[in-house]
Amino acid sequence: MATFDWPETAKGLNVVWKVPRNIKMNDNVVVKEDEIALFMRDGKGISYLDRPGRYALTTLDIPAISALVNAFTGIKQDAEVYYIQKRPFDGKFGSKQAYQFKDADFGFVNLRLFGEYRWRVKDPSIFISRFVGTMGAITIPQIDERLKEQVVAVVFDGLGEMKKRGLAVVDLAANLLEIEQVTLEKAKPHFDPFGVEIVKLSGLTINLPEEVQKAVDARASMGILGTNYMQYQTGQAMRDAAQNPSGGGAAAAGVGVGAGMAMGWQMQSAMNQPPQPYAQQQGPPPAAAPPPGVPCPKCNTPNPPGTKFCGNCGNNLLGQACPSCKQPVAPGLKFCGNCGAKMP
Repeated sequence: MATFDWPETAKGLNVVWKVPRNIKMNDNVVVKEDEIALFMRDGKGISYLDRPGRYALTTLDIPAISALVNAFTGIKQDAEVYYIQKRPFDGKFGSKQAYQFKDADFGFVNLRLFGEYRWRVKDPSIFISRFVGTMGAITIPQIDERLKEQVVAVVFDGLGEMKKRGLAVVDLAANLLEIEQVTLEKAKPHFDPFGVEIVKLSGLTINLPEEVQKAVDARASMGILGTNYMQYQTGQAMRDAAQNPSGGGAAAAGVGVGAGMAMGWQMQSAMNQPPQPYAQQQGPPPAAAPPPGVPCPKCNTPNPPGTKFCGNCGNNLLGQACPSCKQPVAPGLKFCGNCGAKMP
Protein backbone atom coordinates (compact mmCIF):
# COMPACT_ATOMS: atom_id res chain seq x y z
CA MET A 1 0.00 0.00 0.00
CA ALA A 2 1.36 3.42 -0.99
CA THR A 3 0.19 7.01 -0.82
CA PHE A 4 0.61 9.34 -3.78
CA ASP A 5 0.43 13.12 -3.94
CA TRP A 6 1.93 15.87 -6.12
CA PRO A 7 4.88 17.44 -4.24
CA GLU A 8 4.80 21.22 -4.22
CA THR A 9 8.47 21.29 -5.19
CA ALA A 10 7.65 19.40 -8.39
CA LYS A 11 5.00 21.81 -9.62
CA GLY A 12 6.82 24.93 -10.79
CA LEU A 13 5.89 25.51 -14.44
CA ASN A 14 4.44 22.03 -14.87
CA VAL A 15 0.77 21.75 -15.75
CA VAL A 16 0.88 17.94 -15.58
CA TRP A 17 2.74 15.53 -13.31
CA LYS A 18 2.71 11.75 -13.72
CA VAL A 19 3.00 9.45 -10.71
CA PRO A 20 6.27 7.46 -11.05
CA ARG A 21 4.56 4.05 -10.88
CA ASN A 22 1.12 2.74 -11.66
CA ILE A 23 -1.44 2.79 -8.89
CA LYS A 24 -2.97 -0.46 -7.60
CA MET A 25 -5.70 -1.60 -5.26
CA ASN A 26 -5.37 -0.44 -1.63
CA ASP A 27 -3.17 2.52 -2.63
CA ASN A 28 -4.08 6.00 -1.47
CA VAL A 29 -4.33 9.17 -3.58
CA VAL A 30 -4.15 12.67 -2.09
CA VAL A 31 -5.79 15.48 -4.11
CA LYS A 32 -5.25 19.13 -3.18
CA GLU A 33 -7.52 22.13 -3.79
CA ASP A 34 -5.94 23.17 -7.11
CA GLU A 35 -5.44 19.67 -8.55
CA ILE A 36 -7.19 16.99 -10.56
CA ALA A 37 -6.11 13.32 -10.32
CA LEU A 38 -6.78 11.46 -13.58
CA PHE A 39 -6.62 7.65 -13.80
CA MET A 40 -5.80 6.25 -17.27
CA ARG A 41 -5.38 2.82 -18.77
CA ASP A 42 -4.39 1.99 -22.33
CA GLY A 43 -4.43 5.68 -23.27
CA LYS A 44 -8.01 6.21 -22.09
CA GLY A 45 -9.33 7.98 -19.02
CA ILE A 46 -11.01 5.68 -16.49
CA SER A 47 -12.01 8.23 -13.87
CA TYR A 48 -10.78 11.40 -12.20
CA LEU A 49 -10.94 13.12 -8.80
CA ASP A 50 -11.34 16.90 -8.71
CA ARG A 51 -12.24 17.50 -5.05
CA PRO A 52 -9.63 17.85 -2.33
CA GLY A 53 -9.18 14.88 0.00
CA ARG A 54 -7.45 11.56 0.66
CA TYR A 55 -8.87 8.68 -1.34
CA ALA A 56 -8.31 4.94 -0.79
CA LEU A 57 -9.06 2.56 -3.64
CA THR A 58 -11.05 0.39 -1.27
CA THR A 59 -13.68 3.08 -0.47
CA LEU A 60 -16.57 1.93 -2.62
CA ASP A 61 -19.07 4.51 -1.41
CA ILE A 62 -17.49 7.29 -3.48
CA PRO A 63 -18.82 7.17 -7.08
CA ALA A 64 -15.48 8.03 -8.69
CA ILE A 65 -13.63 5.41 -6.64
CA SER A 66 -16.38 2.85 -7.24
CA ALA A 67 -16.03 3.29 -11.01
CA LEU A 68 -12.28 3.01 -10.68
CA VAL A 69 -12.44 -0.15 -8.54
CA ASN A 70 -14.92 -1.69 -10.94
CA ALA A 71 -12.53 -0.96 -13.79
CA PHE A 72 -9.77 -2.75 -11.85
CA THR A 73 -11.70 -5.99 -11.97
CA GLY A 74 -10.42 -6.60 -15.51
CA ILE A 75 -7.26 -8.36 -16.52
CA LYS A 76 -4.92 -5.49 -15.60
CA GLN A 77 -5.07 -4.47 -11.98
CA ASP A 78 -3.28 -1.11 -12.21
CA ALA A 79 -3.61 2.30 -13.87
CA GLU A 80 -1.55 5.38 -14.65
CA VAL A 81 -2.15 8.48 -12.53
CA TYR A 82 -1.74 12.03 -13.81
CA TYR A 83 -2.07 15.15 -11.69
CA ILE A 84 -3.30 18.28 -13.50
CA GLN A 85 -3.46 21.82 -12.17
CA LYS A 86 -6.98 23.30 -12.12
CA ARG A 87 -5.96 26.95 -11.81
CA PRO A 88 -6.13 29.19 -14.90
CA PHE A 89 -2.96 30.17 -16.75
CA ASP A 90 -2.17 33.42 -18.55
CA GLY A 91 -0.46 33.63 -21.92
CA LYS A 92 0.31 36.13 -24.67
CA PHE A 93 -0.29 35.81 -28.39
CA GLY A 94 0.84 37.65 -31.50
CA SER A 95 0.38 37.05 -35.20
CA LYS A 96 3.49 35.84 -37.03
CA GLN A 97 1.89 36.41 -40.43
CA ALA A 98 -0.15 39.46 -41.41
CA TYR A 99 -3.89 39.07 -41.88
CA GLN A 100 -5.19 40.58 -45.12
CA PHE A 101 -8.31 42.58 -44.34
CA LYS A 102 -10.20 43.77 -47.43
CA ASP A 103 -11.54 47.25 -46.77
CA ALA A 104 -13.92 49.22 -48.99
CA ASP A 105 -11.82 52.41 -48.77
CA PHE A 106 -8.24 51.19 -48.38
CA GLY A 107 -8.35 47.88 -50.28
CA PHE A 108 -6.29 45.02 -48.83
CA VAL A 109 -4.75 46.04 -45.51
CA ASN A 110 -2.23 43.84 -43.66
CA LEU A 111 -3.17 43.64 -39.99
CA ARG A 112 -1.01 42.40 -37.13
CA LEU A 113 -2.54 41.70 -33.75
CA PHE A 114 -1.34 41.10 -30.21
CA GLY A 115 -3.04 40.39 -26.91
CA GLU A 116 -3.34 38.25 -23.81
CA TYR A 117 -5.51 35.24 -23.00
CA ARG A 118 -6.35 33.06 -19.99
CA TRP A 119 -6.95 29.32 -20.28
CA ARG A 120 -7.60 26.32 -18.07
CA VAL A 121 -8.01 22.56 -18.42
CA LYS A 122 -11.65 21.72 -19.17
CA ASP A 123 -11.54 17.97 -19.90
CA PRO A 124 -8.59 16.20 -18.20
CA SER A 125 -8.81 13.04 -20.29
CA ILE A 126 -8.79 14.87 -23.65
CA PHE A 127 -6.10 17.24 -22.41
CA ILE A 128 -3.76 14.40 -21.45
CA SER A 129 -4.39 12.58 -24.73
CA ARG A 130 -3.75 15.62 -26.95
CA PHE A 131 -0.95 17.46 -25.18
CA VAL A 132 0.87 14.81 -23.16
CA GLY A 133 0.31 11.72 -25.28
CA THR A 134 0.46 13.30 -28.75
CA MET A 135 2.67 16.40 -28.30
CA GLY A 136 4.64 15.52 -25.20
CA ALA A 137 3.86 18.92 -23.69
CA ILE A 138 3.64 19.17 -19.90
CA THR A 139 4.98 22.64 -19.03
CA ILE A 140 3.23 26.00 -19.35
CA PRO A 141 5.59 27.35 -22.08
CA GLN A 142 5.20 24.17 -24.14
CA ILE A 143 1.42 24.31 -24.01
CA ASP A 144 1.31 28.09 -24.57
CA GLU A 145 3.39 27.65 -27.70
CA ARG A 146 0.62 25.52 -29.19
CA LEU A 147 -2.34 27.41 -27.81
CA LYS A 148 -1.36 30.94 -28.89
CA GLU A 149 -1.29 29.98 -32.57
CA GLN A 150 -4.83 28.66 -32.24
CA VAL A 151 -5.93 31.85 -30.45
CA VAL A 152 -4.61 33.96 -33.34
CA ALA A 153 -6.52 31.79 -35.81
CA VAL A 154 -9.75 32.27 -33.85
CA VAL A 155 -9.26 36.06 -33.67
CA PHE A 156 -8.77 36.17 -37.44
CA ASP A 157 -11.96 34.12 -37.82
CA GLY A 158 -13.80 36.63 -35.62
CA LEU A 159 -12.50 39.54 -37.70
CA GLY A 160 -13.74 37.85 -40.85
CA GLU A 161 -17.22 37.45 -39.37
CA MET A 162 -17.39 41.07 -38.24
CA LYS A 163 -16.16 42.23 -41.64
CA LYS A 164 -19.21 40.55 -43.17
CA ARG A 165 -21.33 42.68 -40.82
CA GLY A 166 -19.78 45.85 -42.22
CA LEU A 167 -16.71 46.35 -40.02
CA ALA A 168 -14.19 48.70 -41.67
CA VAL A 169 -10.56 49.50 -40.91
CA VAL A 170 -11.51 52.84 -39.37
CA ASP A 171 -13.84 50.99 -36.96
CA LEU A 172 -11.28 48.54 -35.54
CA ALA A 173 -10.11 50.68 -32.62
CA ALA A 174 -13.68 51.35 -31.47
CA ASN A 175 -14.71 47.68 -31.63
CA LEU A 176 -11.85 45.88 -29.87
CA LEU A 177 -14.07 44.76 -26.97
CA GLU A 178 -16.67 43.36 -29.35
CA ILE A 179 -13.94 41.55 -31.29
CA GLU A 180 -12.77 39.98 -28.02
CA GLN A 181 -16.30 38.79 -27.20
CA VAL A 182 -16.83 37.35 -30.68
CA THR A 183 -13.49 35.54 -30.37
CA LEU A 184 -14.46 34.02 -27.02
CA GLU A 185 -17.70 32.67 -28.49
CA LYS A 186 -15.83 31.12 -31.40
CA ALA A 187 -13.13 29.72 -29.11
CA LYS A 188 -15.49 27.36 -27.24
CA PRO A 189 -16.04 24.80 -30.04
CA HIS A 190 -12.53 25.39 -31.38
CA PHE A 191 -10.68 24.40 -28.18
CA ASP A 192 -13.01 21.61 -26.99
CA PRO A 193 -11.03 19.00 -29.01
CA PHE A 194 -7.96 20.05 -26.98
CA GLY A 195 -9.68 19.70 -23.61
CA VAL A 196 -8.97 23.39 -22.98
CA GLU A 197 -11.20 26.39 -22.34
CA ILE A 198 -10.29 30.02 -23.12
CA VAL A 199 -11.88 31.93 -20.27
CA LYS A 200 -10.64 35.45 -21.01
CA LEU A 201 -9.23 37.57 -23.81
CA SER A 202 -7.82 41.03 -23.04
CA GLY A 203 -5.43 43.72 -24.24
CA LEU A 204 -6.23 43.12 -27.90
CA THR A 205 -4.16 45.41 -30.12
CA ILE A 206 -4.48 45.57 -33.92
CA ASN A 207 -1.66 47.35 -35.73
CA LEU A 208 -2.21 48.95 -39.14
CA PRO A 209 0.47 49.74 -41.74
CA GLU A 210 1.97 53.19 -41.18
CA GLU A 211 0.46 54.79 -44.26
CA VAL A 212 -3.01 53.40 -43.49
CA GLN A 213 -2.75 54.54 -39.88
CA LYS A 214 -1.91 58.08 -41.04
CA ALA A 215 -4.93 58.07 -43.35
CA VAL A 216 -7.21 56.83 -40.55
CA ASP A 217 -5.88 59.52 -38.20
CA ALA A 218 -6.41 62.18 -40.88
CA ARG A 219 -10.01 61.07 -41.40
CA ALA A 220 -10.64 61.17 -37.66
CA SER A 221 -9.16 64.69 -37.47
CA MET A 222 -11.33 65.87 -40.35
CA GLY A 223 -14.40 64.55 -38.57
CA ILE A 224 -13.48 66.43 -35.40
CA LEU A 225 -12.64 69.69 -37.20
CA GLY A 226 -15.56 69.50 -39.60
CA THR A 227 -13.37 70.06 -42.68
CA ASN A 228 -13.08 68.38 -46.04
CA TYR A 229 -9.94 66.74 -47.41
CA MET A 230 -8.62 69.79 -49.31
CA GLN A 231 -9.07 72.08 -46.30
CA TYR A 232 -7.36 69.59 -44.02
CA GLN A 233 -4.41 69.11 -46.40
CA THR A 234 -4.01 72.87 -46.78
CA GLY A 235 -3.92 73.33 -43.03
CA GLN A 236 -1.39 70.52 -42.63
CA ALA A 237 0.85 72.01 -45.33
CA MET A 238 0.75 75.45 -43.65
CA ARG A 239 1.60 73.91 -40.29
CA ASP A 240 4.50 71.87 -41.71
CA ALA A 241 5.84 74.90 -43.55
CA ALA A 242 5.73 77.02 -40.41
CA GLN A 243 7.66 74.33 -38.50
CA ASN A 244 10.30 73.99 -41.22
CA PRO A 245 13.48 75.77 -40.02
CA SER A 246 14.73 76.42 -43.58
CA GLY A 247 14.07 79.62 -45.47
CA GLY A 248 11.60 77.89 -47.75
CA GLY A 249 9.44 77.08 -44.76
CA ALA A 250 9.41 80.73 -43.67
CA ALA A 251 8.48 81.86 -47.14
CA ALA A 252 5.74 79.27 -47.37
CA ALA A 253 4.52 80.31 -43.96
CA GLY A 254 4.35 83.89 -45.23
CA VAL A 255 2.30 82.76 -48.19
CA GLY A 256 -0.04 80.94 -45.82
CA VAL A 257 -0.37 84.01 -43.61
CA GLY A 258 -1.03 86.19 -46.65
CA ALA A 259 -3.69 83.79 -47.84
CA GLY A 260 -5.27 83.86 -44.42
CA MET A 261 -5.25 87.67 -44.37
CA ALA A 262 -6.85 87.73 -47.82
CA MET A 263 -9.58 85.40 -46.65
CA GLY A 264 -10.11 87.59 -43.61
CA TRP A 265 -10.36 90.70 -45.78
CA GLN A 266 -12.93 89.00 -47.98
CA MET A 267 -14.98 88.02 -44.95
CA GLN A 268 -14.75 91.58 -43.54
CA SER A 269 -15.82 93.07 -46.88
CA ALA A 270 -18.78 90.74 -47.01
CA MET A 271 -19.80 91.72 -43.48
CA ASN A 272 -19.58 95.45 -44.29
CA GLN A 273 -21.97 95.12 -47.23
CA PRO A 274 -25.61 96.05 -46.52
CA PRO A 275 -27.96 93.07 -46.36
CA GLN A 276 -29.52 92.10 -49.68
CA PRO A 277 -32.93 90.55 -50.28
CA TYR A 278 -32.88 86.78 -50.51
CA ALA A 279 -34.02 86.76 -54.15
CA GLN A 280 -31.26 89.18 -55.08
CA GLN A 281 -28.70 87.10 -53.22
CA GLN A 282 -29.68 84.06 -55.22
CA GLY A 283 -29.00 85.76 -58.58
CA PRO A 284 -25.60 85.94 -60.30
CA PRO A 285 -23.28 88.64 -58.93
CA PRO A 286 -22.83 91.77 -61.09
CA ALA A 287 -19.81 91.79 -63.34
CA ALA A 288 -16.89 93.76 -61.93
CA ALA A 289 -15.83 96.90 -63.88
CA PRO A 290 -12.54 96.44 -65.73
CA PRO A 291 -9.66 98.20 -64.00
CA PRO A 292 -8.50 101.45 -65.68
CA GLY A 293 -5.18 101.62 -67.42
CA VAL A 294 -3.26 99.93 -70.22
CA PRO A 295 -2.93 96.12 -70.14
CA CYS A 296 0.57 94.75 -70.59
CA PRO A 297 0.79 92.80 -73.87
CA LYS A 298 3.12 90.32 -72.20
CA CYS A 299 1.45 89.46 -68.85
CA ASN A 300 -1.92 91.23 -69.36
CA THR A 301 -1.52 93.16 -66.07
CA PRO A 302 -3.34 96.54 -66.15
CA ASN A 303 -1.09 99.57 -65.70
CA PRO A 304 -2.00 103.22 -65.09
CA PRO A 305 -2.12 105.43 -68.18
CA GLY A 306 1.25 106.93 -69.07
CA THR A 307 3.25 104.07 -67.56
CA LYS A 308 6.33 103.28 -69.63
CA PHE A 309 7.12 99.86 -68.14
CA CYS A 310 4.84 97.12 -66.76
CA GLY A 311 4.75 97.11 -62.97
CA ASN A 312 4.45 93.31 -62.93
CA CYS A 313 6.95 91.98 -65.49
CA GLY A 314 8.94 95.13 -66.48
CA ASN A 315 7.96 94.94 -70.15
CA ASN A 316 8.34 98.15 -72.25
CA LEU A 317 4.81 99.49 -72.73
CA LEU A 318 5.79 102.25 -75.27
CA GLY A 319 7.27 99.86 -77.80
CA GLN A 320 10.22 100.50 -80.15
CA ALA A 321 10.90 103.30 -82.62
CA CYS A 322 10.55 102.46 -86.33
CA PRO A 323 14.05 102.28 -87.88
CA SER A 324 12.71 104.06 -91.01
CA CYS A 325 10.38 106.87 -89.87
CA LYS A 326 11.29 106.93 -86.15
CA GLN A 327 7.63 106.68 -85.13
CA PRO A 328 6.79 104.58 -82.00
CA VAL A 329 5.47 101.11 -82.78
CA ALA A 330 3.37 99.19 -80.24
CA PRO A 331 5.03 96.09 -78.73
CA GLY A 332 4.40 92.86 -80.60
CA LEU A 333 3.84 94.38 -84.05
CA LYS A 334 6.02 93.10 -86.89
CA PHE A 335 5.62 96.13 -89.24
CA CYS A 336 5.44 99.88 -88.69
CA GLY A 337 1.91 101.25 -88.88
CA ASN A 338 3.18 104.56 -90.31
CA CYS A 339 5.54 103.57 -93.13
CA GLY A 340 5.20 99.81 -93.33
CA ALA A 341 8.84 99.11 -92.54
CA LYS A 342 9.66 95.73 -91.00
CA MET A 343 10.48 95.86 -87.34
CA PRO A 344 13.72 94.21 -86.14
